[in-house]
Amino acid sequence: MTSSQISCPALLVSAPASGQGKTTATAALARWHRQQGRRVRVFKTGPDFLDPMILERASGYPVYQLDLWMGGEAHCRELLWQAAQEADLILVEGVMGLYDGMSSSADLAMRLGLPVMAVIDGSSMAQTFGAIAYGLAHYRPGLQFAGVLANRIGSETHAQMLRESLTEGLRWFGGLPRDEAMGMPSRHLGLVQADEVADIDARLDRAAEALGRLNPEMPEPVVFTRPALPESQTVRARSLEGVTVAVSRDEAFAFLYRANVDTLQALGATVVYFSPLHDPALPAADALYLTGGYPELHLAALSGNSAMREAMAAHQAQGKPIVAECGGMLALLDGLTDHSGQRAPMWGLVPGEASMQKRLVNLGMHGVTLPEGAVRGHTFHHARMQSDLVPLVQTEPQRLNGAPEAVYRIGRLHASFLHLYFPSNPAAVAALFSPDVNHVD
Repeated sequence: MTSSQISCPALLVSAPASGQGKTTATAALARWHRQQGRRVRVFKTGPDFLDPMILERASGYPVYQLDLWMGGEAHCRELLWQAAQEADLILVEGVMGLYDGMSSSADLAMRLGLPVMAVIDGSSMAQTFGAIAYGLAHYRPGLQFAGVLANRIGSETHAQMLRESLTEGLRWFGGLPRDEAMGMPSRHLGLVQADEVADIDARLDRAAEALGRLNPEMPEPVVFTRPALPESQTVRARSLEGVTVAVSRDEAFAFLYRANVDTLQALGATVVYFSPLHDPALPAADALYLTGGYPELHLAALSGNSAMREAMAAHQAQGKPIVAECGGMLALLDGLTDHSGQRAPMWGLVPGEASMQKRLVNLGMHGVTLPEGAVRGHTFHHARMQSDLVPLVQTEPQRLNGAPEAVYRIGRLHASFLHLYFPSNPAAVAALFSPDVNHVD
């Protein structure tokens, strides 16, 4: 094995659909192996801010995204190769169902050589469990299917029925019981943020204990090879050297990719954090990054923090860069109305109003061609916005017939529902955050 290769046990945890218990099973595996003294690195397939919070709490290590379209294959290989340097086990939680999407969990598993364990909700099911497992294993030739784990089992007898339904060659990884005390609560955008679940560690320990009774085995080793990163993903110059970027981070603004912070730091920036909810002033900074989150759940606190509103306005008046995504953009509007119909004035830096809808407004992968360059990312929100501003550009949905998102510019303020994935084009990101208005690499 060469110096650019390393071997580490690895497993991709998938399912036939969303809601089967992938996150609970992955977190239980991570916590159980961690309790055995192993270093467990966990990744999440596709764009997601909430599941990684649970997985970080379970494993004790940062969780990064793996997405073949948003980040590219070489970027995914690089992240896995780096993790394999220090990990005793790598787990990758899939997205939706195993074969769902234009860049599916199965695509990722086959491209990167990851074996797949399927989590199947066995409640209200007997022999059909085996049929679903067989279909998942054989639908796409060449997929390395490691076996199945049953979730929400009613009894030992039920577990035995499910196990007996498996055809020859399908491995049984055991089952997790039906137990609300180890499940994860959710709200309109997905799981509740880990820091908001008071008994999160007790839930993880309970799931790990249930899984531990099965004494889960270590997966087979996978050889990870370090790729040659394409130029668009390589930070060639520390073009943000000396620049301080203030990043919003609190219970209202927590949707932040760790890879985005890594990119800013690799570009030379100093990253500091602040709370738009609680802080009376901004930290000394050359640029602001207003992340997404749940501003609609904290209307009174946001509206009442007039000192922060004034600090934001002063930052904008000085012509300093502001990059606002989704929830961050909503906080910049004139007003925001929550799900109950309650409206509160926001910071007023972007003319317009937004209101929360009962149903999802937009979801999907998007690319966008900015003056700074082409960047990829995703959108996922329940808010509908009205503004008289003319968009700078519209995003380009990856999915056929997907709805584009508007991208707004007011001076150095960049605002959109689009969550940018910074590693897709570090040079463009450097230009967005650079205090130099003429800085476009």
